[in-house]
Amino acid sequence: MSLIYTHYDYLEVAPGAPRERIEAAYARVLERFNDGTAANGQDLSGLVRMIHSAYQVLSSPDQREAYDAQLARDARDADMELKSALDARATTLPRRVQSVPEPLNAAFSALAA
Repeated sequence: MSLIYTHYDYLEVAPGAPRERIEAAYARVLERFNDGTAANGQDLSGLVRMIHSAYQVLSSPDQREAYDAQLARDARDADMELKSALDARATTLPRRVQSVPEPLNAAFSALAA
């Protein structure tokens, strides 16, 4: 299973964060990647583009609302897919009946008589 990163993850904020928090997080994250390269020389331009994209979406109320709705739909679909897979697996596994302890079996037999 692969990890899925959201715009909230790129800016390191919670989904309900206010706009001021998003702006501060954007500045903080950009400062960390200000030159577009890591200490080992790795190119981080793709990550910087994702951070800019995340800020653009989350700073616009309309785009953020649409993005949150899409995240909710994706989460609901993933939950349904997982439930279906688990339900299908549950029907294929044999059910194991636990053996009844002898004292309990004797008590049931006495009650039935």
